Amino acid sequence: MGKLDGKVTIVTGASRGIGAEIAELFGREGAKVLCAARTVHEGDHKLEGSLDKTLAAVREAGGEAMPIAADVSRPEECEKLVQAALDGYGQIDVLVNNAALTYFIPIAEYALNRWMRSWAVNLHAPFLLSQLVIPHMAARKSGSIVNISSGAAIGPGRGPYEDMPPFIGGTCYGAEKAALERFTQGLAQEVYADGISVTAVSPSQVVPTPGTVHHKLVEGMDDPKGEPVALMAQAALLLATEPLEKVTGRVTYSQLILKEFGWLEGEVKGIGSGDAGTRAGSGYSLT
Repeated sequence: MGKLDGKVTIVTGASRGIGAEIAELFGREGAKVLCAARTVHEGDHKLEGSLDKTLAAVREAGGEAMPIAADVSRPEECEKLVQAALDGYGQIDVLVNNAALTYFIPIAEYALNRWMRSWAVNLHAPFLLSQLVIPHMAARKSGSIVNISSGAAIGPGRGPYEDMPPFIGGTCYGAEKAALERFTQGLAQEVYADGISVTAVSPSQVVPTPGTVHHKLVEGMDDPKGEPVALMAQAALLLATEPLEKVTGRVTYSQLILKEFGWLEGEVKGIGSGDAGTRAGSGYSLT
């Protein structure tokens, strides 16, 4: 028996990295997975990864998957995605808002069209997709929305900053993820009576993915300082399947939540671990 037997899930940004890993794990746990992304075929994007590759991995793991080519920055594409789930399977049980887009550009140089598109993917799409699936979940008094956040939501704190080198380009992405975390808790409260869980989880450490390697956030896919991508997938599975009253409204970090529920053995590393030099989580993670 899988934890998601008979469940229908939507995973955005499923062509590579964390999204692809979540889709594969959900499929292995019995879910019917709608894998959404812009990159359909290998080679369509400069980074490795595609819906074709993710679907093959899901099916090899014994799961069922449907590819949906969708640009979630466009409202009509979000609507198309949700309708595809309903047309194909008749229900939606889990929504994972994982798709992300950022440009590492200082605010003084940020082009307006890039700013607007980044917000459309990172915040407006989770809002719209949540709005679209809520009526179907509420009708069944059951459902889970898992938002994938980032340690970038934690700001640098107050100045002065003489001894703190600036993280150039992180301001926009950090603001979006901070907003997503506040959105998570607000929505969780709104839909609690409908039996819908809403949560957010960030990696405890930077996860080596084609994207983080490209942006030089890690030194390579085998960077020993990185967090295995499987931990984020397991954390998403935990939040999607644990009882509503145990998790809804949680804004957390992968290793912390896995450790708390007994899904992780050994020591916790990274954000919130208490190790010297590590950061505390965001304010929303503390309540």
